[in-house]
Amino acid sequence: MAVNVYEGLFILDANEYARDPAGTVAEVEKLFAEQGVELLASRLWEERRLAYPIKKQHKGVYWLTYFRAEGSQMAELNRQARLNEKFLRHMFIKIDPRIADHLVAVARGEIPAGEAPVEVVSPESESSETEAES
Repeated sequence: MAVNVYEGLFILDANEYARDPAGTVAEVEKLFAEQGVELLASRLWEERRLAYPIKKQHKGVYWLTYFRAEGSQMAELNRQARLNEKFLRHMFIKIDPRIADHLVAVARGEIPAGEAPVEVVSPESESSETEAES
């Protein structure tokens, strides 16, 4: 099966994170290690008030990850994430391979967040190329 790059976003229990930040983050890393998934980037995104209470919590810590996995591993990864009580919510999405390296580099802090990837072509440049060919 093909190996893809995925983005994982976790909403962590803010109280648990405040008491033991390293231990809470270790749970995220442990989830990937147990499933044999290659973790490419893992970082704090932000802490914020939730739009609605989740498991009686009003604040959450958003933790952003990028990882490489086979599609067949995703069902078990989702199941294990649901079972972990320190994760209020989680979401995994498959990243387009054309921008995966750029997103991982931004998450690692290797390039500024506002810088556009080189491969991405804007709609204006596509239309001007088409007009030039005519």
